[in-house]
Amino acid sequence: MLSLGENPLTERDRGLTAALLEAIKGEVPPPFEVRRFLPLPSLSHDATGCHIGVPAEREFGAHVDQTNYSVVVNERVVVKWLTPPVPIPHPALDVLPELARAGFTHTAPPYAALLAGDRLLALVTGYLPDAVDGWTWCVDDAEAGDTAFAPVLGALAADLHLTLAALPGEPSGGRDYAGRAEDALKEALALTGGPDGAWLESAAGRLRAELAPLATAPATPLIRIHGDLHVGQILRWRDGYAVIDFDGNPTVTDADPYQPAARDVAQLATSVEHVAQVAVKRRGLPAGRAAAWAREARDLMLGAYERRLAERGRPELLDKNLIRPFEVEQECRELIYAARHLPRWRYAPMGVLRTWYPEENP
Repeated sequence: MLSLGENPLTERDRGLTAALLEAIKGEVPPPFEVRRFLPLPSLSHDATGCHIGVPAEREFGAHVDQTNYSVVVNERVVVKWLTPPVPIPHPALDVLPELARAGFTHTAPPYAALLAGDRLLALVTGYLPDAVDGWTWCVDDAEAGDTAFAPVLGALAADLHLTLAALPGEPSGGRDYAGRAEDALKEALALTGGPDGAWLESAAGRLRAELAPLATAPATPLIRIHGDLHVGQILRWRDGYAVIDFDGNPTVTDADPYQPAARDVAQLATSVEHVAQVAVKRRGLPAGRAAAWAREARDLMLGAYERRLAERGRPELLDKNLIRPFEVEQECRELIYAARHLPRWRYAPMGVLRTWYPEENP
């Protein structure tokens, strides 16, 4: 188990994950440690029968884009092996027990975490039948012109933030949001070449003007946020929608986990606009229809988010004036991610920016 990542699972290791679930029900030997959040479900092969050998396990499949290695056991439990194991503290170890304690149901049930010394080896959660991630179902909705999902996602995000706002802790960093955003813009300008880079340079003044409110923003509540909230982290499954992956943003190593709620809201909103760009490129959706769909979905989502906060008596959690600046910063970070990790992704943030500032287009 300690070598996973350097030596990924092979056929020889088949059954290891199912065996782990049996092992963590009891005491585990050093150097291992199990942190339990919710009781594990029974892995019997039927509701009344006893175990017959080792419960069946399978991979998600090559079609699922994932950084780590996940195994489904008996169609009830998912074990995500961190490949390689990651050092702690780890965001999921703070967030998952709070979600379990609060009874937050819009996620895969968090069961346990397996650690060895100062490393997190695996996370154990519930399996959500018929689950499809947002880069598939949301693109389908864009193509169909369907925005019914948007109010549901807005309320879900608000419920998540209301739950996380109760999580104890203090910000460890400062509030230099303007400096962080300016650094992201400078890096995006430096890394984006060709015609896209020239266009970005021509729009830099507009982008900086959009970021300006960050320099004078009044103090706003800081809560534990998801940190990487986009439609790809929202599963549509048999019983509704679920937010997953509380590992933090893998592309921002110095981000304080305590941020304005608007940070998550902005990333979720821009991801809907990225979906529109994906639908244009991959499904042939006309650009005008895609932009109109994204605007409607975004407005419905933000409206539902605000209403839910108001219903729960916490409207102050969202500073609307921070949404647009954080959206601009997020697009810069998308360009940085494309330049450093996934060049073919550049079309999505560039498409969003060109939609925002059509007067900059030739």
